[in-house]
Amino acid sequence: MNILLLGSGGREHALAWKLAQSAACSNLFIAPGNAGTSAHGTNVNMGVSDFEQIRAFCIENKIDLLIPGSEEPLVKGVYDFFKADEALRHIPVMGPSQTGAQLEGSKAFAKQFMQRHNIPTAAYREFSEENFDEGVAYLRQHSLPIVLKADGLAAGKGVVITSSHDEAVAEFEEMIKAAKFGDASKKVVVEQFLTGIELSVFVLTDGKNYQVLPTAKDYKRIGEGDTGLNTGGMGAISPVPFATDAFMQLVEDRIIRPTVEGLAKEQIVYQGFIFFGLIKVEGEPFVIEYNCRMGDPETEVVMPRLQNDLVELFEAVQQQALDTVKVFEDPRAAATVMLVSEGYPEAYEKGREITAIPAPARDQLVFHAGTKAEGGKVLTNGGRVLTVTSLASDLQLALAHSKQTAEQIQFGGKYYRRDIGYEFVS
Repeated sequence: MNILLLGSGGREHALAWKLAQSAACSNLFIAPGNAGTSAHGTNVNMGVSDFEQIRAFCIENKIDLLIPGSEEPLVKGVYDFFKADEALRHIPVMGPSQTGAQLEGSKAFAKQFMQRHNIPTAAYREFSEENFDEGVAYLRQHSLPIVLKADGLAAGKGVVITSSHDEAVAEFEEMIKAAKFGDASKKVVVEQFLTGIELSVFVLTDGKNYQVLPTAKDYKRIGEGDTGLNTGGMGAISPVPFATDAFMQLVEDRIIRPTVEGLAKEQIVYQGFIFFGLIKVEGEPFVIEYNCRMGDPETEVVMPRLQNDLVELFEAVQQQALDTVKVFEDPRAAATVMLVSEGYPEAYEKGREITAIPAPARDQLVFHAGTKAEGGKVLTNGGRVLTVTSLASDLQLALAHSKQTAEQIQFGGKYYRRDIGYEFVS
């Protein structure tokens, strides 16, 4: 089977590593890929949303399966593009239709969907330029803190938590009037603040059945102790210690099953990953957000713990036969630490040489995120540069091993959080 994977981050490196292990994978292409993905397949210099170029490549290279790694091509309708083209229609796309991708592409769409299907989530209102003054009045009387979310895609940075009414109104104005997040914040969702502990739950669905993958928890803030600016993710752990069988049964009954059944009921085509960003509040699960793909850096701990052949799982999705398979998890704990460029998530330099990257081992993997190969060297090429994932008998040991390797790897301005998983280790 010839497979094309779209993306260039740590998530895509972890997926490429996993896909390449399958006996069913003859040729793997990664577009555009990074310095690490080339160890598992062929990097192709092609944009993830350049559908015409992707079309020509798929035809020329007889691609049998397309896997969009990130949300951008899915929200822009790559599934629909393939299904509308006679030359591409036979190629399965591992992801939802453009309407299904709105679960991530529009916070308002997702909230309305949850309301229709009685899925527990925070109370909310949505506002735009049209009812801006009403929004200001609403914010002035809202309980604190107040959560403001850009409706559209904002690279994981479109959520602001404000601690005063003046700050909330100022942010609201920045988002709608000054286009702080571009078109993404033309509409803003104002949400009740929930106090609890977060986790990420992933399922693979064939549109009718689903399988739950290993749970994970990521750490979004740049600073230790969960302080400072939000990032795309500074590290992750799996499994999540508080995600007990009883809690996960609640998640399935109240959130996962109603979501999959709701999509089918509304005839929304959805075959692929659903990411549930959840919060546990006084023992009860609530949905913070949906994503229409795997998370990053959670993929870097989920894929090493998934013992199934990923291509076989994808084939079961295509045959709507996920109910006939069982997901197997590595009993060990996994912990990933993200190495980032100095200045991230704001301005940072690229092009710094990276040295002392260890070779893959049985219990440790280094996944590349923002890297490129040039002149025989590996250089930084993004804010998030590398993730170090370790597997061990317990979380404390896995974290210690990841931090040890994070210390060993060298590049100018390297920074990483030393407290990933801090709530769960002594």
